[in-house]
Amino acid sequence: MKSFEFTELTQQREKSGKLYLEFLKVPSLSMGLYGLKAGSKDPQKPHTEDEVYYVVSGCGKIFVDNEDRNVKPGSIIYVAANAEHRFHSITEDLGILVFFAPAEYSNKST
Repeated sequence: MKSFEFTELTQQREKSGKLYLEFLKVPSLSMGLYGLKAGSKDPQKPHTEDEVYYVVSGCGKIFVDNEDRNVKPGSIIYVAANAEHRFHSITEDLGILVFFAPAEYSNKST
């Protein structure tokens, strides 16, 4: 069994100075913690795997394939592989659990 504590993962991600901390990777799935500060820009590009976001904290919006939605704690967003997407209009720091299936970069061509 592997288990994780959100608070500890948040501290690790912040200490790393990076927006994203991958904390689990197996062939069929990977998970990470994504953090974006209020007012910041989301630099991500489309991924080659399906993805699910679970917003743990914060508020803002997400753009997915020409559609905008508000996000807040408890929001769950599915993003299909290769779909253009990004968080924006972030009014409170976002803490987001990210799930990739299969694992992130599994489908990326070399």
